[in-house]
Amino acid sequence: MGYTYTGDAHMGLQSSFQDDAEPFPTRTTMQFPRRDHLRDEVSVLERLIFPRCWNAGSLVDDPAAIHDRLEELGGLFCLGIEPYIGDDCADVVDTVLDRLPSIRRTLKRDVEAAYKGDPAAKSHIQIVRSYPGFQAIMTQRVAHELYELGVPEYARELSEYAKTETGIDIHPGAEIGDHFFVDHGTGVVIGETATVGEWVRIYQNVTLGALHFEEEEDEEHTLKKGYKRHPDIGDHVVIGAGSNVLGPVTIGDHVSIGANSWITDDVPDHTSVFIAEHPKQVRKDNG
Repeated sequence: MGYTYTGDAHMGLQSSFQDDAEPFPTRTTMQFPRRDHLRDEVSVLERLIFPRCWNAGSLVDDPAAIHDRLEELGGLFCLGIEPYIGDDCADVVDTVLDRLPSIRRTLKRDVEAAYKGDPAAKSHIQIVRSYPGFQAIMTQRVAHELYELGVPEYARELSEYAKTETGIDIHPGAEIGDHFFVDHGTGVVIGETATVGEWVRIYQNVTLGALHFEEEEDEEHTLKKGYKRHPDIGDHVVIGAGSNVLGPVTIGDHVSIGANSWITDDVPDHTSVFIAEHPKQVRKDNG
């Protein structure tokens, strides 16, 4: 399917590229090893969001080339969307592409959160190229736009690909605030109706999930859809490894949830939650 982009996101993205300053990369001549296993949409998206990090530095000074890559991405989006909504995909794709400069600004804040929140982070480039949490949120933020514009099936395809690559499952329906960071990431699950505030840091094996499910009244063995069943997480929240926050509960601002916690009730602002009594560890001599 052919696609022609008529918006001005290429100018917005070029302006955004020109505004980059240290510690984000500013050289356009950097070359990195190829990674050929990526899905085409994600590969093109990476080059449009951080061209210097993905061997596409020439885009920085060339709005016409940015426009061409936008049309390439738009064509790939249309191929994915068409089976679900037919040929009338141009308006949806135009809207998503027009929002890419804004999405890029948000993703730069996510990179900053990762750098500030991880003592092992050595550079912004390292985060963009190698952190699974950043790859997952980059894909999810674009998939979320598609979800909101009425293409939830294709949005889910993209987020499922990100899960395959990263081990992080963020549903495209979830609403994620700025400065979001998933550290390590393996086993993280964030459900469809979850909301996450700003400056939230999540560690591995955390679930923001449903506690129970409702069934449709007039359809036997069919679970109800479209209702609130996942948590709302406030601003400046840290959720430790292995924790489960389940159901439509509210976690306030400035909350710390310790590792392996099980949360099924609201937690007020400025609260720490942790397991008070750990199981006793027994050691014996095997010699």
